Amino acid sequence: MNSGVVGLRAFLLGCFRQEAPEMTATELAQSAETDAQAPAGLCLGQKALWLCKAGNWEAAHGLCDEVPEPSGSWIHAYLHREEGDLGNASYWYQRAGREMPSAQVSLAEEWGQIAAALS
Repeated sequence: MNSGVVGLRAFLLGCFRQEAPEMTATELAQSAETDAQAPAGLCLGQKALWLCKAGNWEAAHGLCDEVPEPSGSWIHAYLHREEGDLGNASYWYQRAGREMPSAQVSLAEEWGQIAAALS
């Protein structure tokens, strides 16, 4: 992939890093469950997901508005789905250009999908 395409992909995913750690979705989840702070260098989307997984929904929600589109809207949608506000979640899924997952898709599964897309 040429550098222009890679840069565009990063922009579209809403994940801009400076000296970022290469973290898989699994590593990001493990960090959120065990570390007191998010690792340095995470992009905004990863940090929002980290905060959510670490149990800080409010901080994750506040940060997701700063995440570039469409990733910011996808994270926002996920957070409202987790909250149980499906009407609001539906709005954010539409903004992200995504369908709301069916009830059979667990929150953990969707979190992993978002984290994988940002890694």
